[in-house]
Amino acid sequence: MTNARFIPFRKHDIITLCNDYLDAQHRASFLEFCSLLQSVIHYQYHGLLESLKNSYAPFDPNSDTRSLTSINEEARRKYQNEFAKHFATVLNAANFETITTQDLQEALTEESLFKVRLEVEFDDFAEVVFYRRGESQKTETLRTWSGLKKKHISFTNYDRVAVFIRFKDQQYFIDKGRMPVGFEPSSTIVKLFQNVPKADLEMLFPNSEVKMRPIDKLIIGSSALIGGAVVLVTKLGASILLLIAMLAFWGGWRSEEVHMSQQHFITFAIGMGVFGSFIFKEWSKFKNRKIRFMKALADNLYFKNLDNNAGVFHTLVDAAEEEDVKEALLAYTFLLHANAAMTAKQLDDTIETWFSNNHHCTVDFEIDDAINKLVNLELVSENKGQYLAVDLKTAKQRLDKRWDAFFNFS
Repeated sequence: MTNARFIPFRKHDIITLCNDYLDAQHRASFLEFCSLLQSVIHYQYHGLLESLKNSYAPFDPNSDTRSLTSINEEARRKYQNEFAKHFATVLNAANFETITTQDLQEALTEESLFKVRLEVEFDDFAEVVFYRRGESQKTETLRTWSGLKKKHISFTNYDRVAVFIRFKDQQYFIDKGRMPVGFEPSSTIVKLFQNVPKADLEMLFPNSEVKMRPIDKLIIGSSALIGGAVVLVTKLGASILLLIAMLAFWGGWRSEEVHMSQQHFITFAIGMGVFGSFIFKEWSKFKNRKIRFMKALADNLYFKNLDNNAGVFHTLVDAAEEEDVKEALLAYTFLLHANAAMTAKQLDDTIETWFSNNHHCTVDFEIDDAINKLVNLELVSENKGQYLAVDLKTAKQRLDKRWDAFFNFS
C-alpha cells in the first residue's frame, strides 16, 4: 500500500503545529503571514470554482434556475469536457487518487461485506471514473447463521470516494429498449462518499441492481421444494391419484371406470387452495428477502453519502484549497526554520520524517506542488536546485502586493 499524499490534519491544526515549530519571536508575524497566504490561495480557487459551476450548469440535474439560451448537443459535450478537466484538476489538488480499472474489477468479484450481490450494467455509461483518498486496512466482525457464528474479516477501506459518471445518449437507451431509472440520458453525475470498503465499490454505481446470491437461491429453493412436496402429499395426494386414474380411463390406458364425487372435487379444490397459498407464501419470502437486501443497501448508502452533483465540487474545492495551504505552509515553515538553503528532496525527507516521528503519521508529502506554489508566490528563492525562504516581513509584503494586484482597476 502506497503512502497517502493527503495530510490528515485540519488546516487550523497545521497552522498551530507550524507556529509552535518556529522560534517564539516569529510566531505573531507568522500568523499574519498565514492569514495572507490563505486569502491569496482562496481567491485563486474561487476562479476555479466559478469555472466548475459554469461548465456544470447546462447538465446540473438539481438546477433551480433558467437558462438564457438553449444548449445544443455539441455545446453540451464541450461543457462536459471542460467540467471533466476542471473536476480532475480539483481532485488531484485535493490529493485524491484514481481508482484503477483493476480495483473496480476486484470489487465486483470480491464478496460484499454486506452480503448483498449487485450487478452493474457498464454499457450504460459513456465515461466512468472513481477517485479515492485515504486508504487503510480495517477488520470487521460479521455474524452468520442467524448470529450464532462470528467471522472476522479484514478489508481495504477508502476514507473518501468521489464518483464521476456520464451516461450514454438517448439513442443508446432507445435501441436498448430501456431508459435509465432516475437519470437522464447524456447526463453527468458526481457523488462523494465516505468509509467505503473496496469490495463494495459497485454499490456506488447509480444503476446497480440487487441480485440474489446462489446461497440465498439455494436456501429459498430447497425450502420451497420440500414444503411443496409435503403439501402435495398431505393435502392433494389422494385427489391427484384419483384424477390421474380418471385421466387414464379417458385416455384409454385404464379399463376400470373412475368416478369422482362432489366431495372429491371439494377436497381437491381445498387442496389446490392450500397449495396456491403455499406458493404465494414462498414467492413472498423471495420478494421480502430481496427487499431486505435493498434496504440494507439503501441504509448503507444513506450513511456513506456525503454530497451529490454541484455540492460535490464545492466540497472538493474547499478540500483542495486546504491541501494547497497546508503544503505551502509546511514547506515554507521548515525552510524558514532551517534558515539555510535545502534541496527539494532534503525538504521532503525532513517534513515526512517530522510527521513520522512527531505525529506517528506516514505521509507522501507533495514537495513539487508545495515548492511550485512558493516559487510562484515569490516566497522562496531558487539557486541551482537549492531553495531558500524569504524572511517573514518580505513574504508578507509580497503576498499583500499580490492581493492588491487582484483588484487593480486603475
